[in-house]
Amino acid sequence: MIRVLVSVAIGLTSIYPVRGAVLDDVAMPEIRLVDGVRLRLNGMGLRTWSVFGIHIYVAGLYLEHRSDNPNAILHSPEPKVLDIRFLRDVDADRARSAWRDGFANNCRPPECYLDPQDIERFLTEVPPIHRGDETTMTFTSKGVSVTFNGRSLGDIADHHFAETLLATFLGPVPPTQQLKRALLGNGG
Repeated sequence: MIRVLVSVAIGLTSIYPVRGAVLDDVAMPEIRLVDGVRLRLNGMGLRTWSVFGIHIYVAGLYLEHRSDNPNAILHSPEPKVLDIRFLRDVDADRARSAWRDGFANNCRPPECYLDPQDIERFLTEVPPIHRGDETTMTFTSKGVSVTFNGRSLGDIADHHFAETLLATFLGPVPPTQQLKRALLGNGG
């Protein structure tokens, strides 16, 4: 019986390879499951800061169907995951300031409006970050769920908020153009 199980396991491994990507010693799997839907790693990039290229985090974007079109990704009702692995400590005030800038740069009235209460609720939950921490954002047609080190930080049931949150990475003013290109599968 054990031989049969081992043979099945080996067979399944060859059918469903567990490839992934590694960037700056951070490994991410090729496939993630969200509510039974297989999402593939679309792209993986490194967020750097300053002229010295200080490494802040590695992010991986998972999509049901690979795409290099940021607008199509942002407006798609399909589930998406953005996985962020931190490479250095960031205090909560700096992290919140970066999010505020991201929202301001990628949601400009009158075309874009976010409920200030949603923004503040989101920012209130942003904790101090330490090297090795992980944030996962799961985007659905209903909104976004955010976890930090596997613990839920909450859900925002507003599709527009979720789209804008993802736009802080893929929109007109991402943290860096290099990170945006990498998440879109166009190299770093």
